[in-house]
Amino acid sequence: MTDKEAIKPLKKRFHYHNHLLDDATKEMNEWTGENKVVEIHLFQMFSSVFKHHDHDEAEALFIVGTRETTPSLEAVSAAPVKPWLFSRVFALLGASFFLLAMLFLVFRSNNAVPGMIFIGSLTVPFSLLVMFFEMNVFQNISVYQLMTVFLVGGILSLVATMILYSLIPSGNGVSWESALVVGFIEETAKMLVIAYFINQFHLNYIFNGLLVGAAIGAGFAVFETAGYTGQYGLVTLLMRSWQAIGTHTIWSAIMGAAIILAKDRHQPVTGSNMVAPKFLRFYLLAVALHAIWDWNAPFALLDILYLQQWVLIAIGWMAIFVLVNAGLREARTLQGQRILKNTQLGG
Repeated sequence: MTDKEAIKPLKKRFHYHNHLLDDATKEMNEWTGENKVVEIHLFQMFSSVFKHHDHDEAEALFIVGTRETTPSLEAVSAAPVKPWLFSRVFALLGASFFLLAMLFLVFRSNNAVPGMIFIGSLTVPFSLLVMFFEMNVFQNISVYQLMTVFLVGGILSLVATMILYSLIPSGNGVSWESALVVGFIEETAKMLVIAYFINQFHLNYIFNGLLVGAAIGAGFAVFETAGYTGQYGLVTLLMRSWQAIGTHTIWSAIMGAAIILAKDRHQPVTGSNMVAPKFLRFYLLAVALHAIWDWNAPFALLDILYLQQWVLIAIGWMAIFVLVNAGLREARTLQGQRILKNTQLGG
């Protein structure tokens, strides 16, 4: 068999899987109102991570969102987003956790343990939050607002979760029925808080919904992981830390964007928006992702290298890419409308 003949089956399999991905992104993109395939270019999106950036560039990103630093619609960039600062934040938090771990392991200092729990719980969710902050091309949410949503919103979503748990029996959380109830309770609690902050800050853009949702999901994840680590030990912290790349922060970002998709621009979120198909599809996706994540599936294959979790992470990120694409499309559409309006007024 020649090399070309050996490669043919691999090429055929690659094109088959690529076709499946295109079909999936196209179907999900239809939920946003566009009947097109969304091409996912991971290396292009994260290409700036590997480039040099100075402190001035980082500081410029952190001062956006004020009255003086929010750009006009005409100045908003509708180019593909290329976040990079989140990787530096991740490295900083990761190094901090490593130093605390050394303090604990080398000097046997138990005083390092609370710091390890806090930094370990924070590292991945907060880094993801910074990524969504960078991707908000409208730059209309300040760091102060973001920290308010992250801290207060994260705690409020936990309070709302506890209230719903007291009202709805949830079981042990591992059978499929119980996992579904848990997914419904926690995602609904976060959704209510996301809707509150979208109304509170009068937000109207898909990227705003992604960011506010991510902030509340990240806050929820940090406090929940810290709590579980206090109960079950540092192994739980390590497990939940890497898994955080595709759990609460991502699920809540999906719901935040869906709320914006469903509501009328410059109008508050209402109960009718919560039953609109544009919201319900993504909301049910978030609930399903959460439920299947918690479900103790009776398939040994899914336990191999955490296959179940990796598949769910991939689906969640596919939804994020579709919504990022919708956000950029929204920015281009609004800019086009503004240009047309200015042209008509000028004429």
